[in-house]
Amino acid sequence: MVLEPHDVAIIGGGPAGLSAALVLGRARRRVVVIDAGTPRNAPAAHMQGFLSRDGTPPAELLSTARAEVRRYGVEIVEDRVLDVMRGFGLRLAGGQTLEARHVLLASGATDELPDVAGARERWGRDLLHCPYCHGWEVRDQPLGVLATGPGSVEHAQLLRQWTEDVILFTHTHTVADGERLALDARGIAVVDGRVERLVVRDDRLRAVRLADGRTVPRAALFIRPALRAHDHGPAAALGCELVAGGLVRVDADGRTSVPGVWAAGNAANPRAQVITAAGEGSAVAIAINTELVADDVDCAVRRAAAPAAA
Repeated sequence: MVLEPHDVAIIGGGPAGLSAALVLGRARRRVVVIDAGTPRNAPAAHMQGFLSRDGTPPAELLSTARAEVRRYGVEIVEDRVLDVMRGFGLRLAGGQTLEARHVLLASGATDELPDVAGARERWGRDLLHCPYCHGWEVRDQPLGVLATGPGSVEHAQLLRQWTEDVILFTHTHTVADGERLALDARGIAVVDGRVERLVVRDDRLRAVRLADGRTVPRAALFIRPALRAHDHGPAAALGCELVAGGLVRVDADGRTSVPGVWAAGNAANPRAQVITAAGEGSAVAIAINTELVADDVDCAVRRAAAPAAA
């Protein structure tokens, strides 16, 4: 079943997608949000650093946002996009087909976790990624950084701001001599060797166990995970230019390489926190509406000129 075309179809109902929907709905655009219900921060009990919403559970924010956008006539469809065709037609897993003048990719991204026993179970609880999001909650406690790549040393130096007790576990990463000197200068210990598992008791991280049997007590462990697009199928189907991890390349306004297709939040920006993603969604919505207005003007001019031409 094909329904009347929407002005904008937004793929993803997280902070970026719903923020864009709010702006476009208030601009009296016909908007649909297609959301598969798998937000990146779902494992976290609370989100931090969002002015006036600091400490709010992520699910609560999304529930409130959904209620807000619906007040402006935004349609929310709980489904997954299987395919997007130029034009733009969106085929959903549930069998529905939608059409839209513009498409906003806001489906987010997924963190790639290390192959360490217990990592997935503790993710978002005491296996963490962002000091700005979680550092305050674990301040002055014995913390660790599990090295997963070149940015891990920088991550350990950053985390030192929240506690005097930081250990960098090199795991599978080689730390250069100069980096070790800098770590030592700030009192950050380095433990070499592959990490095997996270030791948990009473539903709390207690220690990090290495493959050689050593156990190092820690209250929380941070990593800098690689990020991959949560669902780059629509972007790839449309021919959008992609970057590392399948994220979408965009310009300063959120335009992709395909006219009429836009992206915001973690779908394009690996560093976007909740507040950042919401801001990007708002900004790209204004850019989209500007192009829609230009299209409306062109259509009106052509219609006005048609009788004269006849």
